[in-house]
Amino acid sequence: MAATVTTASGATWQEVAADRQKHRDATIAAIAPPLPEITDTPLNTIPLAKKYLTAEEIKITESYVEDLVVQLANGAISSTIVIKAFLRRAALAQKATNCITELLPQRALDRAAFLDKYLADHKKPIGPLHGIPISVKEHVGMKGLDLNAGFVAWVGTVAEEDAHILQILWRAGAVFYARTTQPQSLMHLETSSNLYGVTTNPFNSTLTSGGSSGGEGALLGFRGSCLGIGTDIGGSIRSPAANNGVYGMKPTSGRLPMGGMSATMLGAEHIVPAVGPLSTSLKGCKLFIKTLIDNKPWSKEPSLLPFPWKSEDFFQGRKLKVAVLWDDGVVKPHPPVTRALKQVVEKLKKSGNVDVVEWKPFQHDIAWEIIASLYFCDGGGEEKAATDASSEPLRPLTRHIIHDNPHMEHHTIASMWTATKRRDKYRADYNAVWNETATSVGPNGEFEGTVDVILSPVGPSAAPKIDTAKWWGYTSQWNLLDYPALIFPVDKVDVEKDGEKVKYEPRNEKDRYNWDLWEKFGAEGYKDAPISLQFVGRRYEDEKVIQALEIVKKEVALPFVEYI
Repeated sequence: MAATVTTASGATWQEVAADRQKHRDATIAAIAPPLPEITDTPLNTIPLAKKYLTAEEIKITESYVEDLVVQLANGAISSTIVIKAFLRRAALAQKATNCITELLPQRALDRAAFLDKYLADHKKPIGPLHGIPISVKEHVGMKGLDLNAGFVAWVGTVAEEDAHILQILWRAGAVFYARTTQPQSLMHLETSSNLYGVTTNPFNSTLTSGGSSGGEGALLGFRGSCLGIGTDIGGSIRSPAANNGVYGMKPTSGRLPMGGMSATMLGAEHIVPAVGPLSTSLKGCKLFIKTLIDNKPWSKEPSLLPFPWKSEDFFQGRKLKVAVLWDDGVVKPHPPVTRALKQVVEKLKKSGNVDVVEWKPFQHDIAWEIIASLYFCDGGGEEKAATDASSEPLRPLTRHIIHDNPHMEHHTIASMWTATKRRDKYRADYNAVWNETATSVGPNGEFEGTVDVILSPVGPSAAPKIDTAKWWGYTSQWNLLDYPALIFPVDKVDVEKDGEKVKYEPRNEKDRYNWDLWEKFGAEGYKDAPISLQFVGRRYEDEKVIQALEIVKKEVALPFVEYI
């Protein structure tokens, strides 16, 4: 239902925000049976589930996608029961982390009832995602619902039809039941807006859930969702997945459907965003991507590349070769991140079934200069217009990435060409560096034995303190190169393991800013924060990256801790 309290109707930005929050709260209140008010939220909110949910609800919501798919398809559990459980846990997640823009209880229950009847009548599921609850980042359009992309002035805009990705998932049997928060401008590695405030981390509420798909991250981390939709132009799937201890994948651009989304700078081709999954399991991410590709989305969205899902064994008769990026050479990771990376590397080396080599970062500082100059080619004009239209104030990280960005440029056509050529040269140079990791050359001059994937931190810390996620380099690097990247959970910040004082002399101001945060807060300040890592592959080798993680999970039994 379209919002009626809007700046276009004469309301102030504060009145618009209050109305949106009132609407959200009404959708939470519609959940049955209702949840009690929570007045004393603990620092780590995860135990709230066992306090306020039934044993059956906990069992269902902590099930993985691949298990629910089987149970729903054979009728062992009904879609209605599953959706009711996830609606309740999503409502609780909102109270714990502020991650929801609205729940969709009536829509979801009507859909679930239809699917249950379909299964009873036809004795088969409607598709590969029959009955699976999927949460949706707000700027992915849903027919008839508000589409504001985090801007107060855009409240009252309504999607005329479902986004292309939702149309495909719907035909596959999905149930959409929750819409989630995003930051002002969509250009934060955190999630805060003037519409809904700050979304926090379920494992430590002094930390961020990440961004810009931070509502998805928090909801999945709390297990109010098992599969969600995020988008990514600088880390917006990977940051929330990593911060909340779940899986997430940024595919190569042009593989999954982007039609029907709301954002500034739509139509830009110099840095292309991607849509992808966040899930509590790797198999959930894989099923999500494969389902979309199997439906040939390029037949409707011609900007997509007609690449079928690649199902071959990429490592038949040879070992997986992993290169380790310990540090991007710009901002050093905090000790817990390095510890988790060391644990994985040591276990891989001991397994004997994976080759591990070092990866020296190649001009990652230059990469940031390039991409930071290409994010806002109108000098941030569309963002300024969107915020000025309501007189809403800029959030701290909006100001950081736009106004405090020394690489920002209002491009002319000529300067745009120059910047794009610089991007393409960097891509070619990085590709050459990757080729040089080969151990031999094939008979036709092709490279053989190159590194398969890079193992890297996702950021210079575990989930950052709120308003401090200022270094994007560990994720935006791969957007500039347009490489697929896959997040996986490894460990948690541990006060005993990570509490030892470390001497370090920062090498630049960005490095100093990040290290000072560790010096100030230490392991205690980041207690219980998930630590995640990422696998990065070459362009269009998305399936290979997934298979690489399947191998590594088997070899080293990831993650090393339980999150729930």
